[in-house]
Amino acid sequence: MRIVREPLKIQKLVSKLSRPVVLVPTMGALHEGHLALVRRARKLARTKGTVIASLFVNPTQFAPNEDLERYPRPFERDSSLLRKETCDVLFAPVTADMYYPDRSISLIETRLSQVMCGASRHGHFDGVCLVVSKLFNLVQPDIAVFGEKDFQQLAILRRMVRDLNFPVVLEAHPTVREPDGLAMSSRNSYLTKQERGQAPIIHQTFSLAEAKVRAGMASSAKLISWMKQKIQSAPLAKIDYVTVVDPTSLEPLTQLKPPLLLAAAVFFGKTRLIDNRLIQ
Repeated sequence: MRIVREPLKIQKLVSKLSRPVVLVPTMGALHEGHLALVRRARKLARTKGTVIASLFVNPTQFAPNEDLERYPRPFERDSSLLRKETCDVLFAPVTADMYYPDRSISLIETRLSQVMCGASRHGHFDGVCLVVSKLFNLVQPDIAVFGEKDFQQLAILRRMVRDLNFPVVLEAHPTVREPDGLAMSSRNSYLTKQERGQAPIIHQTFSLAEAKVRAGMASSAKLISWMKQKIQSAPLAKIDYVTVVDPTSLEPLTQLKPPLLLAAAVFFGKTRLIDNRLIQ
């Protein structure tokens, strides 16, 4: 596996790589969920293509009060895991090389980022769009693989690719879960033992909620009220939001008619967990 640090070097290298080039953007602190994306990329690249993973803790998607400084950065461990998964290239730039100190160009998403996580994380998805657009320009991938756990992010990036005409196919990978249903996340390591024991309540709630939809429940308001009560049955859970939306537009739904997305963000202590369930 080749490790490249400088943006100019990755640009020069890309023209020499075998196609298709499949990109897996990450912020590091890799877990089984990330590795599943790399395995999917390997299959999409086939025997002759190239898998590139990026590892960059992107400061533009963190608000001043968020966990940028304490976000884990185990580079040696991450690079070893990627090497074992037969990743071909690891692009791991530093902030000073990705963002000029006097940079003055931004990307702003004005519709899909106003709800769900975007309602409480102002500017977060603008930062995501900025860094992913830079990665697309630098790496020139044919395909990019993203996880469905960050469903809002995926929906916004699909819109960005459409609106800005990026010649990239976005491949979605289902959420990878722990045996008890908790969605894998780098932030799960922040949970105390007690918080970790209660965190699966989100997935459990969605499973029961889907059964209610399949059984004919029609009112989104009633389902959301029930989901909130169920999640709050876990004493340490503090809800940021629980919602039912259209999976493409992310607009709230009043009637429970698939396709629809159940989505939630819940704090356990200082750790904010997100999860979703697509019902088709």
